[in-house]
Amino acid sequence: MEDLTLKERFVRSVKGKEVDKVPVCSVTQTGTVELMEACGAFWPEANYDAEKMATLAIAGHEVAGLEAVRLPFSTTVIAETLGCTIAEGSVDVQPYELDFPCKTTDDAKKLEIPGNLLESEGIRTVIEATGIIKEKVGDDVPIIAGMIGPAATAFYVAGANNYLRWCITEPEVFQELLAIGEAVCGEYANALYENGADAVIIIDSEAGPDLLPPPLFESIVLPMYRSLTSKMKGLKLLHICGDATDILEGLAVSGFQALSLEEKVDARYAKEIIGKRACLIGNISPAATLLAKSHENIKKEAKQCIEDGVDILAPGCGIAPRTPTSNIQALVDARDEYYIEKGLL
Repeated sequence: MEDLTLKERFVRSVKGKEVDKVPVCSVTQTGTVELMEACGAFWPEANYDAEKMATLAIAGHEVAGLEAVRLPFSTTVIAETLGCTIAEGSVDVQPYELDFPCKTTDDAKKLEIPGNLLESEGIRTVIEATGIIKEKVGDDVPIIAGMIGPAATAFYVAGANNYLRWCITEPEVFQELLAIGEAVCGEYANALYENGADAVIIIDSEAGPDLLPPPLFESIVLPMYRSLTSKMKGLKLLHICGDATDILEGLAVSGFQALSLEEKVDARYAKEIIGKRACLIGNISPAATLLAKSHENIKKEAKQCIEDGVDILAPGCGIAPRTPTSNIQALVDARDEYYIEKGLL
């Protein structure tokens, strides 16, 4: 196979086509303190300033060696746009929720999408940063933009207790909140594609079995995923934290082209279930392995992931802010060593 650019390799992998070697990237957050120090763009400012956001995101590729640029670093952009109160975090803490707008079902029924959604501060900043990244990295490096999904949106605006209660006791209200999330995600995702993103990853862990019973996922969330993916005009990725084993079959037919799964899911088993219906991304533990283990052990686990059938080698969730850059680089080294050892490079 002739040499592929990083973008060509990534796109072919997501689409289930043959590649010379699996890409190595993170489809979840990539901001680390060492990368901030290397490029001069620090949290919390890099979560709110488009130039700094772009600079730090590019560092994940240019400094750490990841084969894609991923932005943003925060999961609170949509939540803040819909009225959640957000703390800005610090140099090693992502923004987090302080309060939510839907205390009652009446509040939920009154929740509306802002008419100028794409002009809201947080969303506008990410869109602008995407364009800056596109100008700087060109056409050969894939750009991945992330956002929370419909279930996560409902979780943020309703709070944990209401989310868990209303999915059973107030299904109509629950579905209305999901519908708001779907509408926001669809419009926001297509704006990101238009401004240079090659792929959008929907982070929707609150739809997983750790919080939502699988029968409700099948009856409520899965149809919404199919609706959402039908509207998205670029590569469509989904990330679910926790143990998603019980909904793998549903995820495989959700309309998402690639599934990012945490290390709690056995990669070999997931590949057996998913087959060629979706690209499997993952699933090195960002905390237990990437943050804490030696290069030797990181490489060992990474090679096993490839052996187990992952189509894109990646952390199973967001990279911990105190992760050493050399540990991230070990992922790329592991991939190259794997193919050399197999006589494929």
